[in-house]
Amino acid sequence: MSSITVGIAYTSGYGHTRELADAVAQGAASVPGTLVEMIDVAAITDDDWRTLDRCDAIIFGSPTYMGSASGAFHAFAEATSGRWMTRAWQDKIAAGFTNSGSMSGDKLHTLQYFSMLAAQHGMHWISLGLLPGWNTTTASEHDHNRLGFYLGAGAQTWNDQGPEAVHGADLSTAHHLGRRVATHTGRFADTLDLADIPGATAG
Repeated sequence: MSSITVGIAYTSGYGHTRELADAVAQGAASVPGTLVEMIDVAAITDDDWRTLDRCDAIIFGSPTYMGSASGAFHAFAEATSGRWMTRAWQDKIAAGFTNSGSMSGDKLHTLQYFSMLAAQHGMHWISLGLLPGWNTTTASEHDHNRLGFYLGAGAQTWNDQGPEAVHGADLSTAHHLGRRVATHTGRFADTLDLADIPGATAG
């Protein structure tokens, strides 16, 4: 598998989403040959922008506030317009994760927002790839994907608890997302490498 770089472009209001970002990073880093770059988009620098430009994949993360990503993430998304014009992120891999205090919390809208941002940049979206958990009488709140999202990873954390209270199942789901993105990014990079070799195939 090719050596790849996965960027995690996230923002966190109270530390919960940072915990998820760390879990995503650990999942991505568990794939051999993967370098992970963490970028807090609320304090993004010119060097951070250049880092994202070099990444093979970018995973977007934000808490869901009032039915969408946070204001800091929206400001970042609008600032990507220069990259949109030059197609700097064309054909990169993309994915997303979000957290809210409620089980639903309209997190799906945030994930849809991330996927639309990725589509505008011409990126390739990677879904969560897990069946929903905790949807039968014999299931458990400790199941992977306990909240039943498909587009990306969704998490729920009580509003009156600190970052250490992020649910373990949501952290393991975020870890799965990071590993899945890194795995598919490596496969995609291998395919591109083979395309440069006359007579080679992706076998």
